[in-house]
Amino acid sequence: MPKTIIDVLEERGFIEQITDTGLREAAATQSLKCYVGFDPTARSLHLGHVIPVMGLAHFQRMGHIPIALVGGGTGMIGDPSGKTAERQLLSREDVEANAQRLQAQLSKFFRFEGPHAALLLNNGEWLLPLKLVDFLRDIGKHFSINAMIAKESVRWRLEERGQGISFTEFSYMLLQAYDFYHLFEHYGCSVQAGGKDQWGNITAGIDLIRRMSGGSGHGITFPLLTTAAGVKLGKTEGAEGSEMIWLDAEMTSPYRMYQYWINSDDRDVIKFLKLFTFLELSAIGELEESLKQDPGKREPHRALAFEFTKLAHGENTAQAVRAASEILFGSEVREIAKDVFDQLAGEVPSTSFPKERLKGGVPLTDILLETKLVKSKRAARDLITQGGAYVNNVAWRDVEAKVDLNQALSGRVVLLRSGKRTYHLLIID
Repeated sequence: MPKTIIDVLEERGFIEQITDTGLREAAATQSLKCYVGFDPTARSLHLGHVIPVMGLAHFQRMGHIPIALVGGGTGMIGDPSGKTAERQLLSREDVEANAQRLQAQLSKFFRFEGPHAALLLNNGEWLLPLKLVDFLRDIGKHFSINAMIAKESVRWRLEERGQGISFTEFSYMLLQAYDFYHLFEHYGCSVQAGGKDQWGNITAGIDLIRRMSGGSGHGITFPLLTTAAGVKLGKTEGAEGSEMIWLDAEMTSPYRMYQYWINSDDRDVIKFLKLFTFLELSAIGELEESLKQDPGKREPHRALAFEFTKLAHGENTAQAVRAASEILFGSEVREIAKDVFDQLAGEVPSTSFPKERLKGGVPLTDILLETKLVKSKRAARDLITQGGAYVNNVAWRDVEAKVDLNQALSGRVVLLRSGKRTYHLLIID
């Protein structure tokens, strides 16, 4: 019997909960429409949002129609689920600007043409024109306050001493439920998926569909992951504090995203390959065997980093980032393409250097001092004699050596390195 979308999601580790509404049977016999909502409360999605995105993309790959719903309406309020305090409300202009950015990011993961073309919608189109009294009469009457208070996302806030929940956020559940009903009625969408914390909102929508139209909706939740080290997925913890990994290249460079995956814990990397790439399970099994046989090669980590960076930023960028990463991890470099240079220039300190000066050659000791890789000429000589000075990732041990245009990679840059990891770009003007 052919695999269904539910089988695929289960074997890759996507499903946290699934409603007992006949979804397994429907997936085997129907072409379904499934939606996931993304509120534009920030200008970018981060890696924590990507599991629902990937889950939705699997629906399309299995012959179903995905609907990515940007919350131009619900984003005006903000979902209280998983939040310990009231959100700061955004202006309509900020929500609209964020929504446009999210739409651009989401479009990388779906096909919008051909069979099973994805839909990209904004709930501001039907939520913002609603009239309050009409909404309360027609929709609000189907919600029991007792049932709403019993939802985990609400109960948690009510039990938090000194926090509570405003009527604004309390009403969020009604709006999300109305989204599901609207999509069911106007687009034939019968499945809603979301993070683990969305269970209460999803089931509220299923109840509303049943009460208002007698129809049957279904729900799936995906796990909220932490790494094996206990850190929230997509968040880095280092000496300079924590940093979230965003899909927006202006907020997190493709190189930094790539390095986040490269640095995945061995205990996480196979699970992440199943969740964050579309590699076949057989290929992931081979990578898992490689990890067991030779952990030092880190083949699963490199595959994960490349495949996801390709999804988020395109194949050309992923290839450039991979090349830049190999350069910064010590591979000898003899030429450098512009796109690779651009990636390096965004990550490595640089100094502009006149082309005329290099024509006759400049002592390496002078260049190390001018680029602040050392603090004195003596330190420069010591670094060179100890084998710690590198030009284009080749150790130079001659204290009298000079750097000239022969070392300029593709005529544009010289890559300097002090020790194992301190790099500097000498950019030729």
